[in-house]
Amino acid sequence: MTATAQGSVGAPLGRLEGPQKVTGAARYAAEYPQDDLAYGWIVPSPVACGTLDAVVVDPLQDAIAVLWHGNVPALAAVDDPELAVLQSEKISYRGQPVALVIADSLEAARRAAQTLSLSITAGEKPDTVLREDHPGLYTPETVNPSFPAESAMGDVDKALKSAYIAIDEVYSTPALHNNPMEPHATIARWDGDSLTVFDSNQHPSGVAATLGEIFGAANVHVVAEHIGGGFGSKGTARPNAVLAALGARVTGRPVKVVLPRQQMFSIVGHRTPTIQRIRLGADRDGTLTAIDHQATSQSSRLFEYAEQTAVVTRHMYAAPNRRTGHQLARLDMPTPRWMRAPGEAPGMVALECAVDELAERLGMDPIELRIRNEPAVEPESGEPFTSRHYVECLRRGAQRFGWSGRDHRPGRRREGDWLIGTGVAGATYPTMVQPSTARVRRLAPDRFEVAIGAADLGTGARTILAQIAADALGVPASAIDIKIGDSTLPVASVAGGSSGSASWGWAVTGACRALVASSSPEAVFDTTELVGKQGTAGRHAFGAHFAEVRVDTVTGEVRVSRLYGMYAAGRILNPRTARSQFLGGMIMGMGMALHEEGVLDPAFGQWVNNDLAGYHIPAHADVEEIDAEWLDEHDDQINPMGSKGIGEIGIVGSPAAIVNAIWHATGIRVRDLPVRLDKLLPDLGA
Repeated sequence: MTATAQGSVGAPLGRLEGPQKVTGAARYAAEYPQDDLAYGWIVPSPVACGTLDAVVVDPLQDAIAVLWHGNVPALAAVDDPELAVLQSEKISYRGQPVALVIADSLEAARRAAQTLSLSITAGEKPDTVLREDHPGLYTPETVNPSFPAESAMGDVDKALKSAYIAIDEVYSTPALHNNPMEPHATIARWDGDSLTVFDSNQHPSGVAATLGEIFGAANVHVVAEHIGGGFGSKGTARPNAVLAALGARVTGRPVKVVLPRQQMFSIVGHRTPTIQRIRLGADRDGTLTAIDHQATSQSSRLFEYAEQTAVVTRHMYAAPNRRTGHQLARLDMPTPRWMRAPGEAPGMVALECAVDELAERLGMDPIELRIRNEPAVEPESGEPFTSRHYVECLRRGAQRFGWSGRDHRPGRRREGDWLIGTGVAGATYPTMVQPSTARVRRLAPDRFEVAIGAADLGTGARTILAQIAADALGVPASAIDIKIGDSTLPVASVAGGSSGSASWGWAVTGACRALVASSSPEAVFDTTELVGKQGTAGRHAFGAHFAEVRVDTVTGEVRVSRLYGMYAAGRILNPRTARSQFLGGMIMGMGMALHEEGVLDPAFGQWVNNDLAGYHIPAHADVEEIDAEWLDEHDDQINPMGSKGIGEIGIVGSPAAIVNAIWHATGIRVRDLPVRLDKLLPDLGA
C-alpha cells in the first residue's frame, strides 16, 4: 500500500525490506561471506560454581586454537563483568563460557569442544533457588534502569488494618527465556588494529563502543543491518561478540560464533523469576486506601541486575497510602537481563490479578473498580500526565469486546465439558525518549538519504523512519533511502524500552526540517540537548486487555478463545506494523500465562528444558481470535511526531487478563504462573 494523500505517517506501508527478507537477499549477522573464515564453538561450564584449573585438548581433533583463561590475551575491564570472558579461573554459573574452540569448520569446532578435558575444582553445593526467606536477600540501591528501589507515602499498615476489606496475596512468576528466531551470532575480523564485527544486536553504536573499550581499539565497525528479533537480550554486547573478536585476534582470521539454542538459555540473559506480595485495602465502595507491592527477584554472583518489578504499581492507581519495594538474592545462576517489558510484565501480573481479587471480594465489576481508582495525576509524584486515556481504553475496549451483561460470578457459563470465562487487566508502559542523531542528504532534487545508527529488530523501524522523513520533507516515502544498522552512521539510542521510533524519529524530523530550511545538501540533527530538557514523570502509554477462555473440566486444558487489546499509545505512525507489535506482545503474554517456564534442576543450577522442544511457547494452534485497536491519541509533549512506544505494552497486562478469565471460568485462582493443567485438575471436579 502507498501513503495517503495526507502524508506517509499513518499509512499502512509494508516493510521496505520485505522483498529482501522473503527472497533471502537480506543478510543477517552469520551470513556475511568472509575469506578464510574460521568457526568458534563456546565450551560451557558443566558446574554452577568452582574453578577451572586446566584444559586438555585431544590431539586427534582438528582445532586451530583452544582459548581459555590460561592462554587468552588480557582484556580491559568494563562495567559488565559478563564480558570479561575467559579472564578468570572462577566459575559463577552453569553454562558460563570457559573455553572457545576454533576450527576450520563448524563440525570440527563442535567435535573438538565435545572432546575437551576440563579439570575443574567444584565449589560447594550451589545456591540456585529463589525463595522469600533466602538469608542473602538485600535491598539494592536502584532497580533497572535507575529507579529508587523503594517508595512510600502515608501509613500503609495502619490503612490496611482500618480498611473495610483487605487482601494479602503472593504471586510468583518463573524464569522466562529470550528465544528470538535468530540466535545471537557474530562474525569478527581484524584488519590491523581495526575491528569489523557483523553482530546481531539492538544497539550498533553501543556495541562498538563496548568492544572498543574491551580491546583498546579506536576503530570498531559494527554492522547489524537485519536482526531476527531481540526482545532485550541483544540490547548490549554479549559474550559471543567478545569471543569472536578474541578468536579473530588470536588466529588472524575472521571467526564466526553462533550460539546453539541451548546456550541461549544461559549466556544471553533471561527474565528473573519473581515472588511478589501484594496487599490492597479498600473502602466499601471500592476506593483504594492502601497499596503495598513487595517484589523479590534474583541476580548472579557476577553482576547485579535488579528488575523493577514493583515500579509499575507507582503509576497505575490512586491511593493515599502506598509502598513499593524490591529485594534481591545473588545466586549461583546466570545473570538475568532485559526481556520484553522487564519489570512491567511480571509486575502487572501481580497487581492486576490482585485488583481482580479485590473486585471479587467486593462483589464489584472489575472494570468499575479500576475506573473508580483512576488518578488525576501521578499517584506518588503529583506530576501531571502528558496524556492518560486508561479509562477510555477500559470503556471502549469493554464495548468492543462485549463485556456488558457479564455475570461476575465464576463458573456460570458451560458448554459441554468446557467452562467459559472472561477477564480484564490494565496495561501501562513508560514513554521514553533517548538522545539520538540523524543525517539527511539530498541525493537529487527528488531523492534523499536518511542515515541513523538505529537497529530494526523486525519491528518495522526502517519503514517508519522513511515515513517520518517523507512527511518532514514533503515527499513520498518512495523518495527516501534509509541507512541504518551500522555503527559508522550517526549515533542512535538502543532499540529498547519502546523508545526507538520515538527517539530516532525526533532526530530524523529535526534533520529533515533543517535541510528544508537551508540551501545545504546535508543536515545533521542531535536531540541530546532537547531530550535533556524533558522530564520523565507522567509519560506513559496505556491499554486494556480482555480475554475469553475455555477450560476443559475433564483434561484441564485451557484455550484462549478471544484476546483483545485496546491501547492509547500516542500517534500511531504505521497501523500495519503497530498492529503486528501489539499482537506479538499479546501472544507473548499468552505464553507467559499458560506455557513458558524455565524448569530448574536446583542441584546443578540448570534449566533442564533448554530448547524449544521443552520450553513451550504459543504456536499457531494456540492463537484463535486475537485483535488490537487503539484510540486516536496525539501527545505533542513527547516528540514532534506525537508518538509513544508500542513494542512492549502488549505483553504488559495480557497474562493477567487470561489468568483472571480462568478464575471467572472455573472459580480457581492460580497465583503461580504458568497456569498448567495440573494446577487446575485437582479442583475442577470439586
